Amino acid sequence: MAYIPRKCGVKFKPPAIVLIYDDENTKKTRQRLIPVRNFSKFSDCSQAAERMKNNPRHQVYLNHVSQQQLQKLYQVLRDSLNGLSLDQSLKAILRERSINPEEDLNKLDDDELAKKKKIMDELFEKNRRKPNDPEFVYDLEVDFPQDGQIESCGWDEEDQDGEF
Repeated sequence: MAYIPRKCGVKFKPPAIVLIYDDENTKKTRQRLIPVRNFSKFSDCSQAAERMKNNPRHQVYLNHVSQQQLQKLYQVLRDSLNGLSLDQSLKAILRERSINPEEDLNKLDDDELAKKKKIMDELFEKNRRKPNDPEFVYDLEVDFPQDGQIESCGWDEEDQDGEF
């Protein structure tokens, strides 16, 4: 059986994952409520998402749903159990899953640094141009505009005598 997910969401009371999918055999759009059991405000979202994705009852339906998307849904559910509103939870998730260019990554611990690197890798893969993409241009050269005078750092300049 082939099920193609269209939308994923969360239901707060009773806690459940809502999956809207297309059934390829019947050509119909269906909705499936997957109950969330044994989940509290102290539960680990990544482990809960992994358990749900590997559950034999739901594995067929969640095959094309990413682990990250399930993890985000569990995080929204956990934030709701902690008393946060939906908007506050979504803002917190967005803030956690984005990269601040001004942030000093040298000051982060190993776990946080691994999360940030994973986010950067995903962003790179999303923006990467592959040879079979229609926008792909081989050996693209771009001239960046010069805003003011270029600062010289001195390490890459040759001496006046031509020696290094």
